Amino acid sequence: MEAMKEMLKRENVQIVDSCKDWKEAVHIAAQPLVDGGYVTPAYIDGIINNALELGPYFVLVPDLALLHARPEQGALKKQLAVTVLRHGTVFKEGGDPVRVLVTLAATDPNSHLDVMRILAMMFADAENIRRVANAETADDVYNFFVNFTVSADG
Repeated sequence: MEAMKEMLKRENVQIVDSCKDWKEAVHIAAQPLVDGGYVTPAYIDGIINNALELGPYFVLVPDLALLHARPEQGALKKQLAVTVLRHGTVFKEGGDPVRVLVTLAATDPNSHLDVMRILAMMFADAENIRRVANAETADDVYNFFVNFTVSADG
């Protein structure tokens, strides 16, 4: 789908073995967006500070987190990054580990809504989350995202 191809560049997809804690996971997951000039380093701090203040609101369903901060916290251009953690990270004590981290940079409230709709359809099915979490390569992850189709009636 074109919206996804615009919002997700292949260089922003990575598979990482593990990280020491959830804060490091956020740094790792958002770093491709910093490297690509889509967000400032302050955006990472924004995600972490928001989570410290509000709790891990971005853990949407088991095994999936949609990391994001507010546009004014350092978003420069809209883009996604996808990180698969082979050994997930726990965002809340007693919570289940999360293996799929999708980081969203959005510069306004509306421009990313097409992609959000695709992600909502994709991740409404837990099997799709499992498929991403267990993908063998970053290319497999990227191809799954950009080739995911949403039916016209969906």
